[in-house]
Amino acid sequence: WMHTPAGYELRDGVFYPTDWWAIVFNPSFPYRLVHMVLAAYLTTAFVILGVGAWYRLKGTAHEASRVMLTMGVAFVSIVTPLQIVAGDFHGLKTLEYQPAKIAAMEAHWDTEEGAALALFAWPDAENETNHYEIAVPNLASLILTHEWNGKLVGLKDFPPSERPPVAPIFFSFRIMVGLGLLMLLAGMLGLWLAFRGRLFDSRAYHRYLVAMIPSGFIAVLAGWITTEIGRQPYTVYGLLRTSDSLSPVGAPSVLATLITFVIVYGIVFGAGLYYIVRVVRTGPEKAPAHPVPDPYAPPARPLSYPNEPVGEKS
Repeated sequence: WMHTPAGYELRDGVFYPTDWWAIVFNPSFPYRLVHMVLAAYLTTAFVILGVGAWYRLKGTAHEASRVMLTMGVAFVSIVTPLQIVAGDFHGLKTLEYQPAKIAAMEAHWDTEEGAALALFAWPDAENETNHYEIAVPNLASLILTHEWNGKLVGLKDFPPSERPPVAPIFFSFRIMVGLGLLMLLAGMLGLWLAFRGRLFDSRAYHRYLVAMIPSGFIAVLAGWITTEIGRQPYTVYGLLRTSDSLSPVGAPSVLATLITFVIVYGIVFGAGLYYIVRVVRTGPEKAPAHPVPDPYAPPARPLSYPNEPVGEKS
């Protein structure tokens, strides 16, 4: 809602809800929801894939690792392309409502048609230019407008006070996209190896999957950095500036709260990570070689056959 506010009225500097449906289902809601849910699924999938690959490298949990790799590769091969499509729709909606954010994400300074896509650059906000730029002609227009010579608005069309910080979101966006492409590569390689019957034997691929375990977490963080820093200088986009929404709380109180959050979350996540690592190292429980008798199970034979007294051998 803070990116695409809807269903409100502003009275005396205070937001009042007028339509809760419009508030919840604001213009960017479906795109952000789908993009985030798919990101969460992919994050989980690559943890499972990485753990399964680690088991293969260690030569343990053979049956479990085969299931993890088979299901993980199938899932990633389907969901990663869907995530790329969802990201494309999300980008089109962002261009419609937050063109300054898109211009900053691409470090695009001048309004032009057939805009190039900067694969790498060092944005210089002070001089409104990029250094060491490596760009592909027309690709930014093609991706963002779906037209080869589509028009993109540059940052120079916005007053400096209305521009988000360029460098942080330029690099964080490329980290997210780069990891997404590595995820796509992992899925395609996995399918190729599966068709060749080598999915469970390729140690190089297994090492690749182990290295990809943190990729989902990093991509999600990079995406949120892009989203939230890209909203600046606003708390509620176009309506409430961040500088005007600061609460009258002293610096010592803010610092104490921050330290408390860091300590509490450090303990919680540290304990959770420790437990997960122990579970992974222990591996799945092996099925018993012989069925364990259940003391509460009914007898395998009735107490007696017809016309046979109880207790008499048959």
